[in-house]
Amino acid sequence: MPFQPIEPRRLYRQIADQLRQLIQSGEFAVGSKLPAERDLAAKMGVSRPSVREALIALEVEGLIEVRMGSGIVVIGRESVRLLDNAHGPLEIIRARQLIECELAALAAKSTDPTLVPDLLETLRDMEADIAARTLPIRGDRAFHIRIAQASDNSALQAVVTQLFDERNGPLFTTLGGHFEREATWKEAVDEHRAVVAAIAARDPDMARAAMSGHLDRSHQRFSAGWNSPADA
Repeated sequence: MPFQPIEPRRLYRQIADQLRQLIQSGEFAVGSKLPAERDLAAKMGVSRPSVREALIALEVEGLIEVRMGSGIVVIGRESVRLLDNAHGPLEIIRARQLIECELAALAAKSTDPTLVPDLLETLRDMEADIAARTLPIRGDRAFHIRIAQASDNSALQAVVTQLFDERNGPLFTTLGGHFEREATWKEAVDEHRAVVAAIAARDPDMARAAMSGHLDRSHQRFSAGWNSPADA
């Protein structure tokens, strides 16, 4: 199969570009299946998360459909190129992890008496939305931004806000549609609760570790298998 080695720059876009070319050239006909994510990663010499981001990009463009449990099906040959400058969702999570772990440690040193009550309120908002079967993005966003606010650094708050709001883009939304469930959001709330407990205990090391664990598990949730027999 005519795959080419991938260079480690703008990785998911390079993978998507190569797969798009193969689809549009007829190498993969409409109605056929692409190789499993695991096999694509092996053929291209890249990680499965990078392949996943590329597949999500092609799904947003209307070229493929990821069918959980049955595979990746080509559904068209004409794409709508909307994502050339978009950051990959998993890349965003790792960027957030680098920044927000230190912000959690700073928050644990804060003397602001409203910080912990405000954070607990975001957890209640998330739980209410989960119970109502609504995506708890509002409370999730408020939680992470409130921790950033505790740094008293408007530049850092702006960075955290911008990175978090990337999840409203088509790549993150599509990826979330495959992997975010009531159970995964409940896990996220429990992880948030551990961060709040560390901040309330005024333990910077514990707060840093709790935030790192939360974002690491977020990355793992979005990197889970497609539940396809070929991908097991």
